[in-house]
Amino acid sequence: MPRLLTALAVSASMLASAATANDAAITFDYDGSFDDATFAVEDAIISKGLVIDHRSHTGEMLERTRADVGSDVVLFDAADVFLFCSATISRQVMEADPDNIVYCPYSIYVADRGGKVTIGFPDYPDGSMQPVEDLLTEIVEEATSF
Repeated sequence: MPRLLTALAVSASMLASAATANDAAITFDYDGSFDDATFAVEDAIISKGLVIDHRSHTGEMLERTRADVGSDVVLFDAADVFLFCSATISRQVMEADPDNIVYCPYSIYVADRGGKVTIGFPDYPDGSMQPVEDLLTEIVEEATSF
């Protein structure tokens, strides 16, 4: 789990564009505060009947450990990663390819860099992971529609 969280934090730190897809993530700008964005994401996940397994306060961890690792770079004003799963969609994508287990749990991040709030999630491989990407897109679109 620590490796997953580290990978998510690294991915999140490399992102910052509006409604675009690249090799690492699909991102959306959020017109509001970090706190409003995290509330909207949490609400959108729960409204799908899903349970948030963990909310990682990645930005706080990176700031708390910044000096310990010899860095003076502030990456985020705030950044959280929500981890959760969908039994229905997970079964669907893993029945299509059991190796898709590597992508579970699913994640959505919220990050604030200099007052610009971004919401995003990994850009999954084409094919059998499309239902997960569709679900995450629905969640983020709901969260950004407030």
